[in-house]
Amino acid sequence: MGNKSPKFALHFGKARIKFKIFKMYAIVEIGGKQFKVTQDQFVYAPKMQGEEGASVEFDRVLLMDNDGKVEIGAPTVKGAKVSGKILGHVRGDKVIVFKKKRRKGYKVRNGHRQDFTKVLIEGISK
Repeated sequence: MGNKSPKFALHFGKARIKFKIFKMYAIVEIGGKQFKVTQDQFVYAPKMQGEEGASVEFDRVLLMDNDGKVEIGAPTVKGAKVSGKILGHVRGDKVIVFKKKRRKGYKVRNGHRQDFTKVLIEGISK
């Protein structure tokens, strides 16, 4: 999920002018994992309680960037919140766990699918 802000360059003869369009983003902790989120982005977070369509609010914002003004929390940014909406509960791809001990005839094959909650980030506020 690369969230790189777009870069533009203008050419006037030999002079080259670069400028960047900044987008507000935040680093938020959801379910013990850290995510870099922007508005109108989908995040697959570890499974949470809540019905489909319910709104959620995350107050563990570790960092905020608003048009190049970075605010770092110690440990969190005071008053900052990220609001979102639960779009559904999904399961991840299957991961195969294969164990083997050579020359012993021991082979075990297990599969695992992690549960996730798909969240739409609706807004970042302070």
